[in-house]
Amino acid sequence: MQATGTLSVRVYTSQAQIPLEGAAVVVAAPGEEGKYKLLSIQSTDSSGLIRPVTIDAPALGESTSPGGLPGNGAPFALCDVWAEQPGYAMLQVAGVQIFPGVETIQDMELIPLPQGLCSLQQRGERDIPAQSL
Repeated sequence: MQATGTLSVRVYTSQAQIPLEGAAVVVAAPGEEGKYKLLSIQSTDSSGLIRPVTIDAPALGESTSPGGLPGNGAPFALCDVWAEQPGYAMLQVAGVQIFPGVETIQDMELIPLPQGLCSLQQRGERDIPAQSL
């Protein structure tokens, strides 16, 4: 039996965590043969937030191995999140873990670009390694 978890994303800039309104946020689940399943495309509100995204996750009873791979006994599902705003470097976070019945909060700090550069020329990438449960 499938369960669900929730992903909330907050996009901001600077160490002062100033919210970025209107940033594009894409949430996708890695699929077979390197393809992605699109789960959500949203723009952030004035608080830098998107509406929570409900994501299928393995039921607690199906988690057979703390070190298992997603879809093969792991207690979580994986998704990737991209955030982009004109004038800022795009940020991609890979391997966001979604647990059943839990709200995962992903903060995304976008760095301002020097004038004349676009986000496709400069972007940040983060990979979240699987938790050792």
